[in-house]
Amino acid sequence: MTTATQFERQQTKILANREPKSGALLLLESIAAQGVDTIFGYPGGAIMPVYDVLPKVTSLRHILCRHEQGCGMAAIGYARATGKTGTAFATSGPGATNLVTAIADAYLDSVPVVFVTGQVTSDLMGTDAFQEVDIFGITLPIVKHSYIARDPADLPGMVAEAYFIAAEGRPGPVLIDLPKDVANALTTERHKWRPYPKIKPEMGQSDYISKAEDLIKKSKKPLFYIGGGIAQGDGVQELRDLVDRTNIPVVSTLKGLGSLPSDHPSFLGMLGMHGLKAANYAVQECDLLIVAGARFDDRATGKLDTFAPNAKVIHLDIDIAEINKLRKTDVYLDGSLKKNLAALNPGEAQCENWRHICFSRRDEHEWDYKSPIENMKTGGVYAPKLLHDLSRRVDRSAIITCDVGQHQMWVAQHCYFDNPKDHITSGGLGTMGFGLPAGLGAKLGAPNRTVITVSGDGSIMMNIQELATLFRYDIPLKIVLLDNSALGMVRQWQEVFFEKNYSEVNLDDNPDFAMVAKAFQIDAFTITKGDEVDDGIERLLSATGPILMHVKIDTYENVWPLVPPGRSNADMMER
Repeated sequence: MTTATQFERQQTKILANREPKSGALLLLESIAAQGVDTIFGYPGGAIMPVYDVLPKVTSLRHILCRHEQGCGMAAIGYARATGKTGTAFATSGPGATNLVTAIADAYLDSVPVVFVTGQVTSDLMGTDAFQEVDIFGITLPIVKHSYIARDPADLPGMVAEAYFIAAEGRPGPVLIDLPKDVANALTTERHKWRPYPKIKPEMGQSDYISKAEDLIKKSKKPLFYIGGGIAQGDGVQELRDLVDRTNIPVVSTLKGLGSLPSDHPSFLGMLGMHGLKAANYAVQECDLLIVAGARFDDRATGKLDTFAPNAKVIHLDIDIAEINKLRKTDVYLDGSLKKNLAALNPGEAQCENWRHICFSRRDEHEWDYKSPIENMKTGGVYAPKLLHDLSRRVDRSAIITCDVGQHQMWVAQHCYFDNPKDHITSGGLGTMGFGLPAGLGAKLGAPNRTVITVSGDGSIMMNIQELATLFRYDIPLKIVLLDNSALGMVRQWQEVFFEKNYSEVNLDDNPDFAMVAKAFQIDAFTITKGDEVDDGIERLLSATGPILMHVKIDTYENVWPLVPPGRSNADMMER
């Protein structure tokens, strides 16, 4: 993100340059001035002026994805792997509407991405012109802010403000809609930028800090409930220091995984619908819930009025709108998570018996990777063990991007994460087709790290065209495709809650995915037996280019535990 000093220098330079420039060139130069080096995009008629001058801005690397949704998801993966703001381009009409799912994904997971869409000329806007849609209006509920450019001289300031807004506070997507005539127009003017917004999230009030510390000191069964806001608020180290100071047990949401290393002695695992038993039981029995960067999402809480029923609540969040939205708090600390976590210093919690209960239960319910394999008459692949073994054999700096479905929950339950940037998945929106483009975006953002995408046979078909992007740019992404010939999570719910009425979930006519990958000139192979897993993992990890490991698994293998909808997290169904 641009600092105030850098902003002033850029303003002086831009205002001093009176060379005639088009809106399209001003847009690109202003984006480059924000430190952007990578854009994911797809050209078309309305945005063609931008692509016409793109070769002139040599500091920008453009990645041509094969679908605008792929562009948006790749920009999200890039942003989440790097901590920078992502950038995606598309043309008007269907190009813009194909970005909508990615915009919504970024909004619900609070990811900073600037989306730039071409638009028909200003005189045609509102006439139902060819490839015209009101993308500004369509996306109003799912953006942090949006613009329609009306004057090319406004673009330098507009771009700078867009990148600032996307990244400040609670991050999110920002849209710039650029009419074609504004992109083409030449101007010598450079409108003075608005005063740089100086927003500095502060620490909570000192008396509230004291009240929170007092609650922690008096608690007999305290528990940290952490979410994605920890990473987004740059509070990972401060959280770890606080946990070590207090020795309080910790549970995490899906997006909070990695904020505390998976093997940390205080970590009980993910909570919620597919949370681990030790984590869910701890929430139900605690007397104090210290919520940091989480928002009481329904997948985490189960039936809300039964969630942590005996607990007082301390809630830390940068977004004041989340405080008291779903659960009344006893003490809240809004503002900077980083500062608030650092400020809390209640000393070691006096809860030795509670710690013993929590950690004994964690040991008691430790996952058994052996028994399910022994019970498999076919000698097939047990997906949780494959993911567990893969996660332990890859280097600890590896990134795993994930699609949505059963495999997503298995990754969350069984893979090791040392940092929240190591785990990139679609949380709030639950977007199938996310994993492959997010993986290529993450790999481009973090080229020196191993990046693995875990997908399912349903999910990968939604953006499988991005295999062509892997080949074009030789992006060495490693893909693990778990193929159960079904829409697995929907099939599981139909089995458990709809009397095995398997309606429209059968995918047994899938293509041979290894052959499909090879058709895209991607190395690929298939494994079907448990005794092939070790060699398969070795081949996957040793590959120097993009590679796909197609893994056939049992259609009827389910994700456990499972909290039924409308039930307390204590009511977990098991295998």
